[in-house]
Amino acid sequence: MTASPRWGVPMELGERRVLHPGRFRWLRALGWAPALLFGMTLAFGPPIEALGGLLPDTEAVTFLVRALGAAVALGAYALLVRAGEDRAPSELALRPALPSLAVGLALGALMMAVVMGLLALSGTYEVTWLGWTSAWEAAGLAVQAGVVEELIVRGIILRLVWRAFGPWAAFAVSAVLFGAGHLANPGATVFAALCIALEAGVMLGALYVLTGRLWTSIGVHVAWNLTQGYVFGAAVSGGDTGSSLARSVADPDAPLWLSGGEFGPEASLAAVLVCTAVGVLALVLARRAGRFARPAPEPTDAADADAERADSPLTTA
Repeated sequence: MTASPRWGVPMELGERRVLHPGRFRWLRALGWAPALLFGMTLAFGPPIEALGGLLPDTEAVTFLVRALGAAVALGAYALLVRAGEDRAPSELALRPALPSLAVGLALGALMMAVVMGLLALSGTYEVTWLGWTSAWEAAGLAVQAGVVEELIVRGIILRLVWRAFGPWAAFAVSAVLFGAGHLANPGATVFAALCIALEAGVMLGALYVLTGRLWTSIGVHVAWNLTQGYVFGAAVSGGDTGSSLARSVADPDAPLWLSGGEFGPEASLAAVLVCTAVGVLALVLARRAGRFARPAPEPTDAADADAERADSPLTTA
């Protein structure tokens, strides 16, 4: 099926250097994932942490340091992909960045507003307006989490597991790891981790596959956290994001699966329903656009491709 241009481009998995076709490409893809993660983390983690320790400890400066860290992570990912895969990372193409980010920001804010509206209307949450206040702290945390986590979970894990084993294994592994990664957060439960896996793990991955870019997923992630923490003043994955426009307090008598408890609204049934609906819609659109079509075999590498399929424990997509 021919992809409609309004949905972006097919996701680029990588075809050269460490990911060249041939024997054990699935194993090379799995080995490249932690190497790429380590290199990216080393590039932005220690330097940005050191820079933060040298600058004044103000909200505005902290925001700038976190935003710079996100920018360095993007640059490090792009350079490592160019070096290891011999390609310009189309998932971070600059021309569609602004419109894709805008769509993602609007969608993320709208989804969280719908979730909080449902929780407030059902009496599960009481939302109290506090007044205007600084957004620096919440914005810095949202930008840092949105960029870095999308690079790791979607750009590295989902893409390279897809390269190794195909789309369904990629969705399953990236969603489970993303949900499990939140188990150490304050107020986390197994149900909260499951919610995160279904909401963000599936939905954000589906948006990446649909558009072929990470920008929309990054925008949704940033706006979701910012709207939840700064606009509504609710816990974000169990954490406090600082000052907020409102304060949202869950009914202490409401069951955890309905309110999310200390973890926050994203561990609520309302969030699961809203985000899963968007994720399913994105998956349907991606399938109709041909994003899950098996690529045509490469004639010059037929023997290697046959050998790779024989070596792989799962069918390669």
